[in-house]
Amino acid sequence: MKKTWDKSKLPSRHTTVGPDRAPHRSYYYAMGLSEEEIAQPFVGVATCWNEAAPCNIALSRQAQSVKRGVSEAGGTPREFTTITVTDGIAMGHQGMKSSLVSREVIADSVELTVRGHGYDALVGVAGCDKSLPGMMMAMLRLNVPSVFMYGGSILPGRFKDKDVTVVDVFEAVGQHAAGNMSAEDLHELECVACPSAGACGGQFTANTMATVSEAIGLALPGSAGAPAPYEDRDRFGVLSGQAVMQLIEKQLRPRDICTRKAFENAAVVVGATGGSTNAALHLPAMANEAGIRFTLQDVADIMRRTPYIADLKPGGKYVALDVYKIGGIPVILKSLLDAGLLHGDCMTVTGKTLAENLADVVFPENQDVVFPVSKALSKTGGVVGLMGNLAPDGAIVKVAGLKNQVFTGTALCFDCEEDAFAAVQARAYKKGDVIVIRYEGPKGGPGMREMLSTTAAIYGQDMGEHVALITDGRFSGGTRGFCIGHVGPEAAVGGPIALLRNGDKITIDAIKGTIDVDLPEAELAARRAEWKPRPTDYNSGAIWRFGQNVGPAYLGALTHPGAAAETHSFADL
Repeated sequence: MKKTWDKSKLPSRHTTVGPDRAPHRSYYYAMGLSEEEIAQPFVGVATCWNEAAPCNIALSRQAQSVKRGVSEAGGTPREFTTITVTDGIAMGHQGMKSSLVSREVIADSVELTVRGHGYDALVGVAGCDKSLPGMMMAMLRLNVPSVFMYGGSILPGRFKDKDVTVVDVFEAVGQHAAGNMSAEDLHELECVACPSAGACGGQFTANTMATVSEAIGLALPGSAGAPAPYEDRDRFGVLSGQAVMQLIEKQLRPRDICTRKAFENAAVVVGATGGSTNAALHLPAMANEAGIRFTLQDVADIMRRTPYIADLKPGGKYVALDVYKIGGIPVILKSLLDAGLLHGDCMTVTGKTLAENLADVVFPENQDVVFPVSKALSKTGGVVGLMGNLAPDGAIVKVAGLKNQVFTGTALCFDCEEDAFAAVQARAYKKGDVIVIRYEGPKGGPGMREMLSTTAAIYGQDMGEHVALITDGRFSGGTRGFCIGHVGPEAAVGGPIALLRNGDKITIDAIKGTIDVDLPEAELAARRAEWKPRPTDYNSGAIWRFGQNVGPAYLGALTHPGAAAETHSFADL
């Protein structure tokens, strides 16, 4: 027997209940809905499906499974899509300035769709770097019962009997430029590196944020593991649709789940897996949607005390498929929980706590993908924060797989990524240089570009261990080496990075967590007095608007005040 729903406290009462809503209901009849379906809760099924890249191409298929789960559980699914800017294609040119901006557009567009149509709940399916945090930000902003589902990783390619990812192709560009790879081999590699639908396969930003989705409690346990082509994704789609209907009954909402302790769990997992430095941008932004202050330094402090236990690319050997084969993200969480490093009492979308979800997980033996904490790869997390006179607001670096964690060198300054990349391609740098790429921060870009093309080219030239790179922009989750991002305050607001000159001595110590330029304060003050703001080429449109509104990176590059400033929540209208 079908459940009869009382809509008196559900948002869809504003569009479906009472004689005043007859015009609204006529639209639903036009789309084939029955009176029974109109009387049920309306569940938005949001995806970032598009034909921009492999990370998105399988999402429409998975949405149909979610819709089936919603329908089977007595809800009425309403599918809609939003945009994605895919970093692998936006990388290395002006298109990358659209990437971080897209996170806000995704969150805003999902919010507006749900608000405008009065949906009672949300299942979000996302597959690319900014679409995962953007979708979860929307869930926390709206605070309707919500379940997140990752679209799944790509399968690894095979080249010369080795697993490869798109990062290998980026690094091969540097090898080819240095004369260490033939054009034929480069072409063969590009043809085999990405053999299926799905997001980049290492512990880059997409898989990092997918890991976060389970750790923070917004995704069903195990749902982030299966690669995009696997039918297991469709099974989790059905389960996610069913789960969101249970959340409506319980009125268990995202902000009930994503507490301060849940964000701490998320930071622990990023550190333990050597995840993307971009998590230090996205976790504060997500926390803002819940009215929680959670800064880059908070993330970094947690990751510093978290052991590194997963041997994943780009710093390690394995990819997401290998984690799935040994039991998925619950295995990572189990290792950390058993060591007392996670808050096991945090609630999740299953209606159970994290510890209850993991109670039956058995840590697998005879594998070297994920280690117990007692046998950690290192005692310090794979990502650490830095502070000093060059970054008073902080900076961040991925140290997973990095041999030397202290570097002293001389500044070689560039005011945009294109100039830096051209210099690297021309080998116009030397061992001991600290390559500085500035005016690429949230305001200065605008858009805070990632720098994978440049960092990968350096590694392709076998110089990754001999230079450092610092920027007020970001690095891809696929970046490896001594690459420091999120340096703040950024150059566009007169931060110390704007005052650097070629030849200045810079010391970076990832063990102590410091980043300093060897200049007296008087000299910095004199340079600051001479500094003038630098205009950008973006004086209208979405990127201009982002640059006008965006705040500092250490707070998550926020563009609005968040839940702390709310007088009401959409879910309670």
